Amino acid sequence: MRSRFATRSARLVLAAAVVTALAATTACGPEDPSETGAAAPSTSTSSSASASSEGTESGESSDGKGETEAPAGDKSGYGQSCGTNDLDFTVTWEAQPISHYLVTAKVKSGITCYLDVNTPSVSFGSGADGVASPVGQGGEDPIKLSGSSVAYAGINVKTTEGEGGKQFENVIIATSEDDPNPAEVELPDAPTVDKPIVTNWSTKHDEVIPRIV
Repeated sequence: MRSRFATRSARLVLAAAVVTALAATTACGPEDPSETGAAAPSTSTSSSASASSEGTESGESSDGKGETEAPAGDKSGYGQSCGTNDLDFTVTWEAQPISHYLVTAKVKSGITCYLDVNTPSVSFGSGADGVASPVGQGGEDPIKLSGSSVAYAGINVKTTEGEGGKQFENVIIATSEDDPNPAEVELPDAPTVDKPIVTNWSTKHDEVIPRIV
């Protein structure tokens, strides 16, 4: 009797263990995909969208080569107006056919710009009576300056008769009246200045001989 009872008890314990194992398996449900190393579909889609967005913001091309293009309509470096500090000026004395001073403007290395204000601003000293009046002679508008190209303007420092006027050793030149950085250029001598005049810019120096019209 004792042997049969022990055997029956062992079978009941084994059956209970099987039922417990089945219940535990059912409670866990399907295998968690994260445990197998597979990414959930929603995470994969989000990562792809994020990568695409980062590539677009950084300017990377769609073929993944990392090439960038300038924004449409980018005109940087094109059509720049010449400021006075973009140019180097020299002033020489010309005796023929009418005595005058010849201003030569040359662009500094590596700069391309346009003289889109036709007449230079020229003055002697700080007084209003030293400002040269434009006479409208010469030139093209605008003039492109690049490399070794130059532009010329002519100055007649004294348009009056007699002994009147003041002597100056330098002339102030700017590409426009409101240029914040005018250049002060040494003259080859110290002429007497009285009611000076100035021509327009031109690429031909024989077009900038200042005459009173």
